[in-house]
Amino acid sequence: MTAHDIIIRPLLSEKSYDGIQQKRYTFIVHKKANKSMIKKAVEELFPDVKVESVRTANYDGKLKRQGRSEGLTPSYKKAVVQLREDSKPIAFFESLS
Repeated sequence: MTAHDIIIRPLLSEKSYDGIQQKRYTFIVHKKANKSMIKKAVEELFPDVKVESVRTANYDGKLKRQGRSEGLTPSYKKAVVQLREDSKPIAFFESLS
């Protein structure tokens, strides 16, 4: 898997915006990616970044109904990446805060 396959997209929510000041960034990642793969992918995609820690969580899809028909929203894996103090921040997220 390449770095672009592992990191699918950033997760932009109220809680993730609060972590930008502490250099904590949230991403939706590939379900089979482990913490070391996520760390390497972030450091590869953003060259001036040093990752201190990675926390992951798996989320199951929720049941949704519309009339008689029902289905599930997609399940996903979320990764919260904490950068080192001496690391540069990610420029994409800095424009959002």
